[in-house]
Amino acid sequence: MSYDLPGSKSRAILARGMPLLRNGLWYRDASEKSIAKGFRPPSQMIVGRAEGDFVWDLDDNRFIDFQNGWATNPLGNCHPEIIEAVHHAHRRYGFQWEHPLRIELAERLARIMPGRALPRFSFEVSGTEAAESAIHLALCYTRRRYIISFTSCFHGEGLGTKMVSAYNSDNNLYMEAWAGGVLKAPYPYSEDIPAGMSQEQYVEYCLWYLDTHLPEYVVPPENVAAILVEPGLAEGGNWIPSPAFLQGIRRICDKYDWLMIADEVLTGLGRTGKMWSVEHYKVVPDILVAGKNLSGGVEACAGVAARDDILGDNPRATAGSTFAGTPGGCAAALKTLEIYERDNVLEHAARLAEAAAARMDGWSERYDIVGEVRILGLLMGVSFRAPEGVEERFHVARSVRDGMLRRGVWAICDNDPEVRMYPALNMDEAVMLQGLDRMEEAIAEVERDGVTVGDYPPMPSGNVGF
Repeated sequence: MSYDLPGSKSRAILARGMPLLRNGLWYRDASEKSIAKGFRPPSQMIVGRAEGDFVWDLDDNRFIDFQNGWATNPLGNCHPEIIEAVHHAHRRYGFQWEHPLRIELAERLARIMPGRALPRFSFEVSGTEAAESAIHLALCYTRRRYIISFTSCFHGEGLGTKMVSAYNSDNNLYMEAWAGGVLKAPYPYSEDIPAGMSQEQYVEYCLWYLDTHLPEYVVPPENVAAILVEPGLAEGGNWIPSPAFLQGIRRICDKYDWLMIADEVLTGLGRTGKMWSVEHYKVVPDILVAGKNLSGGVEACAGVAARDDILGDNPRATAGSTFAGTPGGCAAALKTLEIYERDNVLEHAARLAEAAAARMDGWSERYDIVGEVRILGLLMGVSFRAPEGVEERFHVARSVRDGMLRRGVWAICDNDPEVRMYPALNMDEAVMLQGLDRMEEAIAEVERDGVTVGDYPPMPSGNVGF
């Protein structure tokens, strides 16, 4: 099976949109760069409808959905029970700020927070808003001025989250002067480790940087408010930290009286096979940022959970917006969590993760272009490499994603040399494995036809995760 993309209907609406929408000239530029490098232009399509494990484009081509609404549809596309719950809330409340569903959802969230140690919740609309709210909360609570974040991190596209993010060197171009209160620390990658270090040595270096370099040579520790960390760097490359790293952050925060903020917008609510990714590491943060999966992919809902002393009385830390904690968003979240419990969704997700890891095992040995398979639960990614350098690596990854799309599998490849996949937590196992089979077909095709043969540096073998 191979789709000719974009189909005529998708092509027509893309032609209408490109003169109107932001970055409408990007595709032309990207296509020219791909062609100049000897790769086909990236395929495009426009979603016509979505249901369960699949999406269809306007030309009625069906795709297995590994993109998953950018990891926001934990129970698949357009779950009918969630839609019905939202519809009922809309009919009953419309939009009102004070309604009982906010209290019901806060109660339920308090029961599932790590260690039941974060009993208070502040509602926001999006993960970006929630991350900015958490940062301001920490600054005001500690009355300190600095936040530590990490290279390759991504916390959102608001002004504040651009300052703490280090997605790539262009992420906050022309706004560098605004980031005076942010300290960027190295994240323990599992590829391209400097100075010939082992993975364990590099983790030790990253923790030394936090524990010694920053407090001794950069800022006094009593002026640092918090460390903001993703327990699984999703947007920045699906990097999966070791337990030693997250546990080391908790230890350092306790040592210096810094707050530990876990950004679980993408990793939380089952994405990694546990309710919260920090549970893999046996640490409890002081503040946790939630979003995406929270509302079942139907209505926007996000927020910040924190210790009682941090969020119970911190009047300087203002947050929230008009559409934070809407009746529809809270109804969607309540129904989503109800289905999680009723249908044992986390157990199913953990089984899917085991099946996916088994299916992708050995790819880095069989294919020269595959760098690593990185997987923690259903936070899944495959990195790619090429002998020519970083830019070619990206073209290789995008060519694999293109081959997947033409074979009816929709995944993500945006700014990194990696294809990322976020299946629904309740996806049918046979459908997921079929999607991975087609991905391997795309990898084999690109290795055979789309990459110049050359010498590849040695890479770690097997899957990265634990």
